[in-house]
Amino acid sequence: MKFLDQAKVYIRSGDGGAGCVSFRREKFIEFGGPNGGDGGRGGDVWAECVAGLNTLIDYRYQQHHKASRGQHGMGANRTGAGGKDIVLKVPQGTEILDEDEETVIADLTEIGQRVLLAKGGNGGFGNAHFKTSTNQAPRRANPGQEGEERWLWLRLKLIADAGLVGLPNAGKSTFLAAVTAAKPKIADYPFTTLHPQLGVVRVDQREFVLADIPGLIEGAHEGIGLGDRFLGHVERCRVLLHLVDGTQDDAGKAYKTVRDEIEAYDHGLGEKIEIVALSKIDSLDKDARKKQVKKLAKACGRTPLELSAHSGEGVIEALREIMKVIDASRAHEAAPATEEVAPWTP
Repeated sequence: MKFLDQAKVYIRSGDGGAGCVSFRREKFIEFGGPNGGDGGRGGDVWAECVAGLNTLIDYRYQQHHKASRGQHGMGANRTGAGGKDIVLKVPQGTEILDEDEETVIADLTEIGQRVLLAKGGNGGFGNAHFKTSTNQAPRRANPGQEGEERWLWLRLKLIADAGLVGLPNAGKSTFLAAVTAAKPKIADYPFTTLHPQLGVVRVDQREFVLADIPGLIEGAHEGIGLGDRFLGHVERCRVLLHLVDGTQDDAGKAYKTVRDEIEAYDHGLGEKIEIVALSKIDSLDKDARKKQVKKLAKACGRTPLELSAHSGEGVIEALREIMKVIDASRAHEAAPATEEVAPWTP
């Protein structure tokens, strides 16, 4: 199945049915009176977060979604049937934005969440509704209200506890394959990863979800390479693992390139906790390894981790550092909010 993380859709709720103008006409009934029924209500448009989906590919081939209209009222005081609702089923982590792509209407992060996107029009009143003591034979009825219509953007942001960032060929996919059951494509050329990948990591009898996104290059925020749109998939992460290829000429420069792109992307990504690691250390001799660690430490302002997903060296230590940050974040969220109580005064 092709991965699609953004789609534009048109929605329209159903129009309300029109009210009916009708009079009771039966033999031997001298005073029949008005008996026109009300129109039915138009169907609503809902969005629902469901399990089992991980892409928005369905909305590429079906862009227009319209709820059915309510039926018109009928004689004998019969109210028209209401229109059927329609539900847009989306994967967990989907943001629903207005047409301007900035106004967030809803953020569906939990299975079962529902949000009303367009309300159906009310049905019109039949002439029986307008009967009064001074107007016992009204000959008017209301038309149904029109439904709402709008264009919306659906944007999927994967939900993961930790995210991998770095230049292309920094060893992110190899790391993901080494610590999870995921099977990302691995090759010796840039941009092997074209779509985000998820995997579940198990360390010290605990688990967390790890996300891998396509690599960033200089100028990604301007659309160079694959751009920086995929950074949206690590916006929800609690911690970022920044892998820097140790076989490059200057590990410090490589780190700054990616860091500049993260800062340019904004959306609070630059403020997230970052763990920096020098990868592919199995390909370096002792002197080269020491030199790259020194350059990277100078660039990031702290001593980086050293690991090799191929040989397994330093991998467990990196996972434990990630788990430590995730545990602290979860504990902070679980802690009840304490309210300051003002001291009692007479």
